[in-house]
Amino acid sequence: MKRSQKGITLLSFVIILAVVGFFGFLFMRVFPVYSEYYSAVNSIKSVTQAAGAEKQSIDLIRKSLERNFQISYVENINLDKDVKFVKKNNEKILLLDYEVRRPLMYNLDFVAKFEKEFPLTSRQSVE
Repeated sequence: MKRSQKGITLLSFVIILAVVGFFGFLFMRVFPVYSEYYSAVNSIKSVTQAAGAEKQSIDLIRKSLERNFQISYVENINLDKDVKFVKKNNEKILLLDYEVRRPLMYNLDFVAKFEKEFPLTSRQSVE
């Protein structure tokens, strides 16, 4: 009598485990970079949309950003180099432009480049 076998072989299980492990490894390397970026974006939004942000001096905004970055554990963004203030059409705009290069494995690195603009405007109470 033939019995039908069900399931996967040990070799198939090891291959599936290797693929899942590889993608888990990639996730563990890449996730902190994007997590820090989203923390930085939220910190910048809270500063640029605060009441009277368009009237504040650049030094005061930098100090507020520095405090928010410390609270949010944003460590790889240099406020002097990666955050710029420009004026477009009589409006102050904060530019976040930076690049992160991290080792991936052996001699492979991954590079993430982030660019985003934040207008300095007060939040409207009607939402």
